[in-house]
Amino acid sequence: MFESLSERLSTTVQRLRGRGRLTEANIRESLREVRIALLEADVALPVVQALIQRVQVKALGQEVLRSLTPGQALVKVVRDELTAVMGTANTDLNLAAAPPAVVLMAGLQGAGKTTTVAKLAKLLKDRRKKKVMVVSADVYRPAAIEQLRTLAEQVDVLFHPSSGDQDPVAIAKSALDAAKKNFADVLIVDTAGRLHIDAEMMTEIKALHAALNPIETLFVVDSMTGQDAANTAKAFSDALPLTGVILTKTDGDARGGAALSVRYITGRPIKFIGAGEKVDALEPFHPDRIAQRILGMGDVLSFIERAEQQVDEDEAKELERKLRKNQFTLEDFLDQLKKIRRMGPLTSLLGMIPGLAGHQLSKMNVDEKELDRVEAIVLSMTPYERRHPELIKGSRRLRIAKGSGTTVQQVNQLVKQFDQMRKLMRGMQQGKMPDLGQLMRR
Repeated sequence: MFESLSERLSTTVQRLRGRGRLTEANIRESLREVRIALLEADVALPVVQALIQRVQVKALGQEVLRSLTPGQALVKVVRDELTAVMGTANTDLNLAAAPPAVVLMAGLQGAGKTTTVAKLAKLLKDRRKKKVMVVSADVYRPAAIEQLRTLAEQVDVLFHPSSGDQDPVAIAKSALDAAKKNFADVLIVDTAGRLHIDAEMMTEIKALHAALNPIETLFVVDSMTGQDAANTAKAFSDALPLTGVILTKTDGDARGGAALSVRYITGRPIKFIGAGEKVDALEPFHPDRIAQRILGMGDVLSFIERAEQQVDEDEAKELERKLRKNQFTLEDFLDQLKKIRRMGPLTSLLGMIPGLAGHQLSKMNVDEKELDRVEAIVLSMTPYERRHPELIKGSRRLRIAKGSGTTVQQVNQLVKQFDQMRKLMRGMQQGKMPDLGQLMRR
């Protein structure tokens, strides 16, 4: 998300280098580029106008520190105002209610609502240690009920059955009773979607809201629809007392217009963003961190949080011991690769690293299938070969290539890269910093 916007803003900042200070003239010139970048990112026009006006006022005011260069000064002001537009700080789910706390999910068809129900259930179960039940009140799409049943089994939460011949309100009341009997902490209700907003849908969801009195009413919207996402959310917030928004499919959205528009247009906070198809690909929305990502400043905190979810403290200590004694094997490599892949798409992870906005690495099209090939090659080795890769010679490499459906050249390349990585790690343990330029040329 935000790749095109980050690139344009980075270019704008670069042009300010060499200027002695921020003046009205160069601010006006820079903000013209920022305005174009925001419009190209499909940010809603009222948001663009308000943001540009606020940045201009502050950039010319006393809030710019004299110790900063003009480029740094503008970045600081833009970052602060982007954060303010998106809501300043993360707004967490409010579950302060007598159990079960009811969360009602609304949205249009195709926004990924049912999948998001499962993702939210998993997040609440894993991170907040809640006992969660889910139910589908989408009686118009029997496949949605079955989809939620399958997902509930996958994430290991309670599922309340329903069918297409039932009334949605009756389903909701039955699920609420079942959640109480099962001592569930949270009940998440999936509702029917439509291809567009219509009176019938609004009447039904209002009836569900009245019957359940949910503590949270969340609108799920596809971020790739840009400013239309904000306008749709506004229509729902006018009809329902929404408490927040969940943006989905952000991993496929290079513009980011929805994230910058929703809070300003609806007055409702973005609480979560979905960044991938996997059931753990849902993360809290932090406006300050997102603003930093947009400006190429990375998002180290989110990166660390994702890593902590995958790494056990004892495992980390054992890995450190192996690295120190140069006992890192291909089995360890495979284990770490799987952990990294569970953290999310690699392109998303690269965007969290400071300084990569506009860098060649950030534009790199990471082929996830290449990682599948690497796994296949390592898994085609015997456990002994993984622990002693130096023994993998001619006949062994041919067998491994056939077993993994790859070529001998690809096996050779992996073994060579692993050997280089071990040498690099050994050098770093001895206090030698690697030549990154040389590594990039290999």
